[in-house]
Amino acid sequence: MGSTVARLICIQILRDIDFAIQSQFGCFPATPMSLVRHAARPIAVIIGCLWLTVYLLGRWDNSPASLSDYPDGNNIAADVASANVSTGSLARPPLRIQGRYIVDRHDKRFKLMSVNWYGASDIFMVPGGLDVQHRSEIARTIRDLGFNSVRLPYADEMVRSNPKIDSSHLAANADLVGFRALDVFGAVIDALTEMGIAVIVNNHITKARWCCDANLCDARWMNSDLGPFCPISQNEENWIRDLETVMRPHIDNPLVVGIDLRNEVRGATGKWLWNSWASAAEKAAERLHLLQPEWLIVVEGVSSANDASGARNRPVRLGHPDKLVYSVHIYGWSGWGSLVPYWYRRYESFEKDMHHNWEFLLAEDIAPVWVGESGAPANPANKDLHYWKNMMRYLRETDVDFGYWALNPRKPQGNEVEGYGLLEDDWHTPIYDYRLYDMGLLRPKVV
Repeated sequence: MGSTVARLICIQILRDIDFAIQSQFGCFPATPMSLVRHAARPIAVIIGCLWLTVYLLGRWDNSPASLSDYPDGNNIAADVASANVSTGSLARPPLRIQGRYIVDRHDKRFKLMSVNWYGASDIFMVPGGLDVQHRSEIARTIRDLGFNSVRLPYADEMVRSNPKIDSSHLAANADLVGFRALDVFGAVIDALTEMGIAVIVNNHITKARWCCDANLCDARWMNSDLGPFCPISQNEENWIRDLETVMRPHIDNPLVVGIDLRNEVRGATGKWLWNSWASAAEKAAERLHLLQPEWLIVVEGVSSANDASGARNRPVRLGHPDKLVYSVHIYGWSGWGSLVPYWYRRYESFEKDMHHNWEFLLAEDIAPVWVGESGAPANPANKDLHYWKNMMRYLRETDVDFGYWALNPRKPQGNEVEGYGLLEDDWHTPIYDYRLYDMGLLRPKVV
């Protein structure tokens, strides 16, 4: 019995590894699956799994990728500039869903082309860059880059403590010196919407810090069941009240189009979190819609927003069903439930995962899905570019709403370089490279 169980546990792992090795490196004698066929004892299977994992890790390609197939920066800059000739509001709210699409008040599709601007979710509880550029100039840069919407994260600790923001973080926004965190957050929202950009607010994390890791205190929308071990304790009611507090000042701002209820729900139970998460999302949506029934309600998948497959058998049900948007995140290291992340998948394997995890919602015209986070470094390794090209191809073929992580050139903690950032340190100069080029191909065709 023990041998059978061990063989079953490892068989899918070995299949994935076998698939990745053969697709990326070519075949080699004694395929991984032969270990399963000939393993007589559980220990042999375990040793086989470990050996193959080490083998694959040792051959993963971290060498710099060639970007010679892409236009140079000047040509990319010209392409971006030529595509952004519109004036006024980029969205015509209120927005609602129509099958797999988000549509505006004229029933025309509004495709989310978003960028994440973080900082209010991190240690200083303030959106990044306000010490370098005025918030309105940052908003203008976002628009000039071709984004029509911003995902703006915050931490529950920011709401609960609402500290006065240190003037050093507001050096380029003197009119905000002396303001508390929620007021600064609101001023940034106003700057974005005044620039005609739609805003989706995101509850990103409980304690204000970098996200995400294995710390269970921040893994779900509540942590009160963990007892006294979490520095910021939160039950479900606390979480909903924080959502209400953040959103209430923006009830009358039509370009605050929605709320992403919680970032990357995760935990030891993995995808089995879905049912409880769906129930919590419904409660939060009901309360938020009492404030403003026009808001889109964004519900992320579980397993760090990789997996929304639970929506097939247990869909989220809202009192305003035409306001529901599902969301997923896709990175090179994603691919939970397998030892082979997307850095190393062939397109066919990547495509199969996407369809199973969330794309069926589009294919069956059930609901929109927003890829709210995705990204790659400015200086990619071969594995980064392989993942990126697969993802861009898939987003083009399925015409999915998307969001890029992130705008920021630096992380708050230690002023560390944000390798995925789209701006130089002046918070004004774009990095015109392969990422902006490929994202430009995702824009809706003008007819």
